[in-house]
Amino acid sequence: MSPVDPDEQRANSREAWERAAAGWGKHADFVRKWGMPVSAAMIDRLALQPGQRVLELAAGPGDTGFMALELVQPGGTLVSSDGAEAMLEIARSRARKAGIESSVEFKLIDLEWIDLETASVDAALCRWGIMLIVDPEAAAREVRRVLRPGGRAAFAVWDVPDRNPWATIPSRALIELGHAEPPDPEAPGMFALAPAEKIQELLQGAGFVEVSVLAVGVERRYERLEQFIQDTTEISPLFGATVRELSESDRAAVQDRIEASAAEYTADDGSVVLPGRSLVAVGSA
Repeated sequence: MSPVDPDEQRANSREAWERAAAGWGKHADFVRKWGMPVSAAMIDRLALQPGQRVLELAAGPGDTGFMALELVQPGGTLVSSDGAEAMLEIARSRARKAGIESSVEFKLIDLEWIDLETASVDAALCRWGIMLIVDPEAAAREVRRVLRPGGRAAFAVWDVPDRNPWATIPSRALIELGHAEPPDPEAPGMFALAPAEKIQELLQGAGFVEVSVLAVGVERRYERLEQFIQDTTEISPLFGATVRELSESDRAAVQDRIEASAAEYTADDGSVVLPGRSLVAVGSA
């Protein structure tokens, strides 16, 4: 098998997230709700102060950064950034509705090449983004570069697959039914920086000090399994793109396989609670 060109990987990833932005916008309130324990843990460990400048990378709908902005007022600012312009539009819209747009600078930023001056921000946040890029080492070094001396950064990544059935059940159904290939453990992906030792070593290698990693549990709750499958189709770039290309009978087989795998998380009334676990890694510049 010929090696995948890194620039092609980057282009494909950017295109996938541009397409997925509509789904993230539609489900932004739900993502904010079930991701709240992770966002809160990240922000708590930054020890933010009024007047500081905060950078959020791979911001998506932007809500984690918006939470941080509250703690740096009065006088503080937020740079809300993403690598997909469509995601930035979602964040702009949400900031406008919240009445905080004047305190937010929106920028199209690639994690591997952060277009900001050295030592220009007091804190940085990146929730569920750094493990998805081609060169996370470069990204960690870039975050370290733009932090002022003593500044802190918080990164959230996903823990090992066994801790995240909400993510593995749909993807495993596609693989088992022959609609997708097993993921390359060395390639970018949801679990590329798990277990905890990986993200810790990454930050230490980039020059961060006082690095700590905390495990944070999350739950995705649905009244019916069909809601979970629909949400996953609209939010997950890979799952959504694959499922949309299947025939009606193949889609039904995928749903049946997901239903069987999710049985242990399904109550008698049909409601579903799917657990997950994220890792929050924090380091100082």
